Amino acid sequence: MIAAPSRKHTEVAIIVPAFNEVGAIADTVAQLQQMIASHGLDAEIVVVDDGSVDGTGEAAANTGARVIRSPSNVGYGHALKTGIAATSSDFVAIIDADGTYPVSAIPAMLDQAREHDMIVGDRGEAMTGVPLIRKPAKWVLNALANTLARRKIPDLNSGLRIMRRSSLQRFIQLLPDGFSFTTTITLCMICSGLSVVYHPVSYGKRIGHSKIRPTDFFRFMLLVVRIIVFFHPLRVFMPVGLMLFALGIGKTIYDFWIGNLSESAIFALLAAIMVWSLGLIADMISRLHLRA
Repeated sequence: MIAAPSRKHTEVAIIVPAFNEVGAIADTVAQLQQMIASHGLDAEIVVVDDGSVDGTGEAAANTGARVIRSPSNVGYGHALKTGIAATSSDFVAIIDADGTYPVSAIPAMLDQAREHDMIVGDRGEAMTGVPLIRKPAKWVLNALANTLARRKIPDLNSGLRIMRRSSLQRFIQLLPDGFSFTTTITLCMICSGLSVVYHPVSYGKRIGHSKIRPTDFFRFMLLVVRIIVFFHPLRVFMPVGLMLFALGIGKTIYDFWIGNLSESAIFALLAAIMVWSLGLIADMISRLHLRA
């Protein structure tokens, strides 16, 4: 469901996606309202109820915030895109409804956003709310993203960030409906050479239960590779081709040593050439697409 844009233009639209967050949504909105009033911000709060069945929408509406309701649960990214489409502002801020992110960080982040394309709330070592079982998966995911993006990304999927709307709109069609929304927009902006700055924030224990499943890790891994291939395909194709080429050369040397050249050595060398060729074609397509 895509709502009609707000008639009121503000400096910043604060989008709060919520799915079964009845225990935290009212307090989150109240903190946002207090923060806006105390700092005199020109801001609008929009809660997007993504098909909650626990009364989240009603609790949000009772705070006086603008609430957009989806008849069914579509996904975190879809809720954010719905809120973005339903607002008119210079900047878009997103914050989770579960009470883990500090509302008090938004004014300072907004000041920074006036000079950059995106400001991300960097949880750093404060991620005490992340279950221990998920930390190895997050480390692997971050390591892959850092390697392929060729930049240290302090926090790949933080749920607190402020984005310049004009920069965000460039990638809106690429952003998924699921939890990988934040990972995708991070990689899109970094790979496009836009200005992304990290702002240290505290990170508390969430109210309620996490909606992320263990199988989402593999989707995130695939997403990182896909986004890098979209913007910089040679960063993926060249190493893969190099590994095949090294394997082929090594097998060829071994085959000559034993006096029996095998098909596997030839296949590995041909596969390397094919992968490199596909990479060059993908790179040309990427450059043409990004130039358009």
